[in-house]
Amino acid sequence: MLNLALKYSLFAAIATAVNLLTQWPFFALLDASWVLYLAMAAGTLTGLVTKYVLDKRWIFYYTPPNRRDDFYRFMLYTAMGGFTTIIFWGTEMAFYFWVPVNGAQYWGGALGLAIGYTAKYLLDRRFVFGEPA
Repeated sequence: MLNLALKYSLFAAIATAVNLLTQWPFFALLDASWVLYLAMAAGTLTGLVTKYVLDKRWIFYYTPPNRRDDFYRFMLYTAMGGFTTIIFWGTEMAFYFWVPVNGAQYWGGALGLAIGYTAKYLLDRRFVFGEPA
């Protein structure tokens, strides 16, 4: 169990890094009121794909029998992520708007992702990669 928790934490950290590093150029290169939303969307997409690939193979040890099943699992994985994305985005936006420190959105994003990934594991274990009822 400890090995699983360590791997999951490592993969969450990797996906978080991918997410936040994807966001960085948007904030560095653009100066617009909508940059936060574009950065979060791009980061969410890259983090989602990264985390799916890692979780599928190294957490749940799932090998899809075909591309259709893989696509189906990815869509379920994405749907489970909808709820957790609200946690992540809400936390990141709260830090962006209410913490008067340059770069606070990254701290909020990391905190929101940590909370969201914990909930996501439980949802994925049951609804995405669990055995059919």
